[in-house]
Amino acid sequence: MFGSVQKWSRRHEKAAAILRVGPLGALCLLTAVQYAGQSTPGGGVHLGAASYLGVSAALVVPLVWRDRPRLSFAIIALVSFFQWLADVGPMPANLAVLIALFGVAYRCSFRWALAALLVAEVGVLLLMINWLVPTFGMFFSGSILVVTIWLSGLYARTRRHYLEGLEERAERAERERDQQARMAAAAERARIARELHDVVAHNVSVMVVQADGAGYALDNDPEQARLAVRTISKTGRAALAEMRRLVGVLRENESAGTDYTPQPGLDELEKMVRESAVPARLRIGGSPAELPEGRQLAVYRIVQEALTNALKHGGPGVRADVEIDFTGPDLLVRVTDDGRGAAAPRSPDGHGLIGMRERVGMYGGAISAGPLRGGGFEVLARLPMAEAA
Repeated sequence: MFGSVQKWSRRHEKAAAILRVGPLGALCLLTAVQYAGQSTPGGGVHLGAASYLGVSAALVVPLVWRDRPRLSFAIIALVSFFQWLADVGPMPANLAVLIALFGVAYRCSFRWALAALLVAEVGVLLLMINWLVPTFGMFFSGSILVVTIWLSGLYARTRRHYLEGLEERAERAERERDQQARMAAAAERARIARELHDVVAHNVSVMVVQADGAGYALDNDPEQARLAVRTISKTGRAALAEMRRLVGVLRENESAGTDYTPQPGLDELEKMVRESAVPARLRIGGSPAELPEGRQLAVYRIVQEALTNALKHGGPGVRADVEIDFTGPDLLVRVTDDGRGAAAPRSPDGHGLIGMRERVGMYGGAISAGPLRGGGFEVLARLPMAEAA
């Protein structure tokens, strides 16, 4: 219940501030009749009910500005000082000075809190000079009350900072855990993708060679052709079994009802960049007219891997820019971040860069990756647009 009240007060700060000063305002209203028109201790100006309520309001209303404690304390201190100059005796509303003092100690730096304490101590001294018997014992008692409230504010501020630090560390640990999980999953999928690439490239190459041989031997050596066809069948079955095994690793934690969806392409690129753990901005120049699905997948995976590297090595608060340019003879993919750059511990032969080089190499392209001057990291890939490449 306390947590719910705290959340409500954070969402409705003004209403919560009014409720906090409500008891003091009610006390001023209840005592208006008793104090108005009566003599003050030590003799002083007699206030009517309207004047009494006006002075009380001037002292209590600034407490509503809880988010500006220095201004609130300054207004209340000035009103109290003019009250002393006008020889108006103390009233319940003067407790606002102590409440405002607590607010400064709780929300402001130690320097401002110390200045507010000195102002409050001067107020205690002025109170004794005008309306009370000025003895050291009474000044000491008043000072003890003021210092106790001031120390309570400092303690509350220290505890608030401690709890905020705990919450921040817990949130950071949770984010890092999620990031580590995503990076581990991305690394595993990259490893399986490379294995799939090796399996498919090797077996398909064998099948193509055997098919060419069968075509040449079909007329002259039918038995050799049949042997080649059987080899093609055997190799194809082995490749399918290996692919099922690798894809099964990817799907073992997924629900049985998961649909088989197409490989991602340029249509899904914007969504991936927008939902990336790294805040990123996407710019596309030109029009990707009839870009083959293979090249679309390569662009998607290059951007995905570059953003993953920025997340892993860029440091806290890293941001990235993704640029896709179709206007030149080559398809240009550039991903830059504003992270630690050369200061980041990274391996030039990391699996991510290897995977990107493999994807670009399949289409006769080139890729470069390295730190930028002044900080940050850049991944630049060029893919030939011509299908013959």
